[in-house]
Amino acid sequence: MPVKRSASVAALPPVGRRARARLCLRLAAPLSFLLLFAALFRTQTLLGVAPAAPPPTAGPAKVAFLFLVRAGVPLDFLWDAFFRNGDEGRFSVYVHSAPGFQLDRTTTGSPYFYGRQLARSVKVVWGEATMVEAERMLFAAALQDPANQRFVLLSDSCVPLYNFSYIYTYLMASPKSFVDSFVDKTEKRYNQNMSPSIPKDKWRKGSQWVVLVRKHAEVVVGDKNVLHVFRRHCKMVVTKSLLGRRTNARRLGFNFRRNQKGVARQEHDCIPDEHYVQTLFSIKGLEDELERRTLTYTSWNHSSNPKDKMTWHPMKFEYDTSSPEHISAIKSIDHVNYQMEYRTEWCRCNGTSVPCFLFARKFSYSAAMHLLEQGAIGPPKSAQLLVLGHSEKTNMQILCRKDFNT
Repeated sequence: MPVKRSASVAALPPVGRRARARLCLRLAAPLSFLLLFAALFRTQTLLGVAPAAPPPTAGPAKVAFLFLVRAGVPLDFLWDAFFRNGDEGRFSVYVHSAPGFQLDRTTTGSPYFYGRQLARSVKVVWGEATMVEAERMLFAAALQDPANQRFVLLSDSCVPLYNFSYIYTYLMASPKSFVDSFVDKTEKRYNQNMSPSIPKDKWRKGSQWVVLVRKHAEVVVGDKNVLHVFRRHCKMVVTKSLLGRRTNARRLGFNFRRNQKGVARQEHDCIPDEHYVQTLFSIKGLEDELERRTLTYTSWNHSSNPKDKMTWHPMKFEYDTSSPEHISAIKSIDHVNYQMEYRTEWCRCNGTSVPCFLFARKFSYSAAMHLLEQGAIGPPKSAQLLVLGHSEKTNMQILCRKDFNT
């Protein structure tokens, strides 16, 4: 008796080569699309998303010192003394310098800087987005070490005002980042073309010398949208053409230029590094997680000469202006006034008054030598500084204790 086939099996047509070919063609298009989508997603992840949280480290937390320099580190002798008085397991050093520059025995006298330049760097031009790109490269490199928990951005003319122990404890005692950020209603730098990615009410200004906790450093490295807008619409376009000539327009921060159709359009001077981090954190809703002040003191040019103001650069400390009296005056500052916001930022830690500034710029070679001679980065002399010989936990309690009133 012949075996009966089930209806479902008997109904299936024979599958020949042509049928298989047609099936493959039908599947080729959706498979190609899926592969292309996966490739694009992976590329965007590599380029624009902050690195995944690294595994926890068993060692002590580190402070990453990020130096943004032209070539070498001219004040390396001062920083060498600073690092020698610290615990090598509690800090790391990164340097962004001109492409091709190498830090070795021929270019620096401090072993703490040997080979610490980034493997990849950009040519930095003041007033352009390359400054911000260099900063992001420094943060990205330092994030590779899971022990780095605080990230200090420094220039080649920055100096520490205290010893390593005090600065380390000060930074670790605060869970917040230190970002000078305010609204300047008098400046004309915001470009309407930045909207809607950057709303005008989120536009902020401040010092580029920030100190970030790890979470916020990851936000900076992971950003791509705000940086893209800055590259397109935040440029120094007026000062380059007016420097040394039309000072009135320069002081206003804008100029009018006619396009090919004869219609006047407003051009703005926009300095990316004075706005990027502040505006990014404002957009991300992180301002409540910030101490809205910088830890780096700068003395700006107060000259009445318009040509002096044209440089937009701070005053430089020389040997005679870095005396113990000058340094003590900086250390005694306990608040910062933001006139544009009618805000006074008192420098406190858990309700206790602390010095506003841990670093200062711009210091010449002779001024840094004078600072070193004073022993400012050696053992602290003030009762307001740390008591040597105590444990790290005790030091933090001394720094941030609410009843500390000396």
